Amino acid sequence: MPIDPRHLLSRSFPVIDHDYTLRDTQLYALGLGLGADPLDAGQLRYVYEGQDGTALRTMPTMANVLAYPGFWAREPDTGITWQKLLHAEQEIHLHAPLPASGRVRGATRITGLWDKGAGKGAFLQQTRDITDAATGQLLASVVQLSLLRGDGGFGDGGSEGAPPAPHAMPDGAPDQVCELATPAQLALIYRLSGDLNPLHADPSVAAAAGFSRPILHGMALMGVAAHAVLRTVLAYDATRFAGMRVRFTAPALPGDTLRTEMWVRGETVSLRTTAVERGVVVLNNARVSLR
Repeated sequence: MPIDPRHLLSRSFPVIDHDYTLRDTQLYALGLGLGADPLDAGQLRYVYEGQDGTALRTMPTMANVLAYPGFWAREPDTGITWQKLLHAEQEIHLHAPLPASGRVRGATRITGLWDKGAGKGAFLQQTRDITDAATGQLLASVVQLSLLRGDGGFGDGGSEGAPPAPHAMPDGAPDQVCELATPAQLALIYRLSGDLNPLHADPSVAAAAGFSRPILHGMALMGVAAHAVLRTVLAYDATRFAGMRVRFTAPALPGDTLRTEMWVRGETVSLRTTAVERGVVVLNNARVSLR
């Protein structure tokens, strides 16, 4: 039965309050591989609070896990064939620095639904605004684009226009390249920040899905690419990190060496990430916006 586009576009979501601590912020950064060199002062900013407890900085991509509404597509009222849902793109906009600890509030809404046709699927876009629960200040907006492979052909009632076009990559050789090794247990660490999908931990679940081993979370992959930009272009100064958009092109595996190529053009860093040992492009048509 086709999904009801009018219902999805008007669907309400509960507002979520999320308390997090310095330890949560440190665990998130460790789940991206920061701290692999414990003598690197830049990495330590994100995993060590300092002797007075005020030195800790927050990885910008932590917005992805704050006040997350969960995998709501599985709920019966959506009509979505959730087993065929693919996470296509993720984008964050940072309106203010993320505190290293505090209480935030997340409000999610559906902001786009585009029919590709029967047998071709549909694109669904959801947006989550994250605010400081005490002051109401808007901290970040998180935009997720999903491909609903089993839900095309619903006809009228979707959004006008078309889904966002991929970020255009520059021609020529990259200006910067950064290789970051990922430990084999990275997904087991990252999942402790809230994404408990067994696909990233249980070998039997991964095998049933057609993978040789549990795969890395897409959001962890995005965070590793953000780390490459912070390390190579920004000298670990996250205050210049205004936003990021990525397109997922293939799964990464814990233990992959991830090579991120970067093209710096003014306030935009275009990037592509490859799993070196397997020669697979895992992120493409990606960008980081700078201040």
